[in-house]
Amino acid sequence: MIELRHLRTLIALKESGSLAGAAKKRFVTQSALSHQIKELETRINSQVFVRKSKPLTFTLEGSRLLTLAEEILPRVQETEFVLKRGLSGSSGPLKVGIECHSCFRWLMPVMEAFHQSYPDANLDLSSRHLFDSLNALETGELDIVLTSDPVPGHALAYQHLFDFEVRLVMAKDHPLAGNSYILPQQLAREPIISYPVPLERLDIFRHFLEPAGVVPGPQKRCDLTNVLLQRIACKEGVAALPNWSLTEAQGLSLTSVKLGQEGLKRPLFGAYRRDSSNRVQLQRLLELIAKEGLQRQDRH
Repeated sequence: MIELRHLRTLIALKESGSLAGAAKKRFVTQSALSHQIKELETRINSQVFVRKSKPLTFTLEGSRLLTLAEEILPRVQETEFVLKRGLSGSSGPLKVGIECHSCFRWLMPVMEAFHQSYPDANLDLSSRHLFDSLNALETGELDIVLTSDPVPGHALAYQHLFDFEVRLVMAKDHPLAGNSYILPQQLAREPIISYPVPLERLDIFRHFLEPAGVVPGPQKRCDLTNVLLQRIACKEGVAALPNWSLTEAQGLSLTSVKLGQEGLKRPLFGAYRRDSSNRVQLQRLLELIAKEGLQRQDRH
């Protein structure tokens, strides 16, 4: 008998394009995933994909099962979601996952405006899932995720909210402060202060330093925005932060400079499940986030 885990594995194969990628999405070892696929193929007496094909190619039988998975899994997920919330219709808290530590403060006006539209709604902002937030969204642990890094998939939809600029923040008397913009080579061996995120996940590394082959200095991690800004003011290093972050630097002698001649721009998306049962509230919240974000870009 074909099981839901088999169908979920086929979806993971399609989305990742490889056994290794599918195993990562399914949180199993590649060996365990291969065993599961072999089990499925034994049950249907056919292969589901062409071995060693690049890109990965499904057989006719595999394609039919994939179509079945794309039809059934969203309905299963929707039913699970409704049952978790309770058949009485109680919506419970609206759980918002945030991958950006510095978003919390400017989201406060958004929360207030949302409560004016839905006085009984309970918004829960969380960054505890960090870069695993999209998986938490798929499993129903979150209802919305604010992210700059969408991952293609049939279960999630992404709504572009606005673009923001990532700027290099430093002390006003830092040697680089007099530049109109910064080149990657100028940050070679420069200490980077950041939130507790691996270096390879930082925008400044992925989209600015790494493409230029530049290795920065040591990474110094900090949980709190105000402490991070104080460490920058003490010239312990520099940080790449969204352009709204300096609003929290009152009383500190800080400045910001463009990363590259054109500046480093990043998008912000609101991700949600396509089968969400509270789409009206979700859309209202995303509209308010987009409005607040655009207003903040105008101020900078």
